[in-house]
Amino acid sequence: MKALITGGAGFIGSHLAERLLEQGHEVAALDDLSTGSLDNLEHLQGHPRFHFIYDSVRNGQTMHLLGQQADVIFHLAAAVGVQLIVDDPVHTIETNIHGTEVVLSIANTYRKKVLLASTSEVYGKSEAVPFREDDDCILGSTRFARWSYACSKAIDEFLGLAYYEQYGLPVVVARFFNTVGPRQTGRYGMVVPRFVERALKNEPLVIYGSGKQTRCFACVADVVSACIGLMDAAQAAGRVYNVGSDEEISIEDLADTVIEMTGSASAKEFLSYEQAYGKPFDDMMRRVPCLDRIRQTIDISPPTRLEETLRLVIDDIRRRLDAPGR
Repeated sequence: MKALITGGAGFIGSHLAERLLEQGHEVAALDDLSTGSLDNLEHLQGHPRFHFIYDSVRNGQTMHLLGQQADVIFHLAAAVGVQLIVDDPVHTIETNIHGTEVVLSIANTYRKKVLLASTSEVYGKSEAVPFREDDDCILGSTRFARWSYACSKAIDEFLGLAYYEQYGLPVVVARFFNTVGPRQTGRYGMVVPRFVERALKNEPLVIYGSGKQTRCFACVADVVSACIGLMDAAQAAGRVYNVGSDEEISIEDLADTVIEMTGSASAKEFLSYEQAYGKPFDDMMRRVPCLDRIRQTIDISPPTRLEETLRLVIDDIRRRLDAPGR
């Protein structure tokens, strides 16, 4: 099988490329490196079945060539990370919507199955925990830039499902919850690598808001397994699937766990959202997926426990900090 991964130099994309190569497939990874990094793919360079293409998913000419050659398309390219979304909402909206338009149009031309990566952000401020795929989406005011990401990915979902309904294009929507693991960076606001790096440096762990807000953190290896499983399942086409962990933890408890696991002398500091982002910010207190649908569709192994995932992240970031030149 020949797989095209858009956003292939990203955190999740690089792990997906690695797994597909391990399974004997050929992989083309497209990335413009706006948020991805060649460091994520360094260990794959020179592999006879791996090809990296430096370009944007919005380049129709490149995408036509790659789409024609691929058997399946994993569309992971997106503007992600709360900090990036707040700082550059125009880039977020244009990248997410137009990139998906290009991918779906080309996939339909060549009749290629697509996995469309979406996000738990589309649930917005819903309090109907755990979130089920057919639940209503309750988004905040347009004056808060963070909801531009949720809206752009919701439009991506609408468009993908419309291609399925109107043209019979096999599209699977994977609604990712928080995914963590080796190679992730805290550069764009991801909380786990940000906490771990500061803890290893014995610097204060800065918690935005009260710290009582809860999230569920899935190991990237489990998320990759789910993506491949959904692409292999014929019955998954035309449906939305929550992909993630349902092990819930508050952000303050996450900070305490990281401090304990690293043996850090770090203190905790609390910062209001407005202080953190320089403008008013809308957030939700809980975000927990219902995983019944995906469990009924594919065989997924018991999820990696959070402590084990954190250990992988700690070991990875410790290696990076200890690397020559740091």
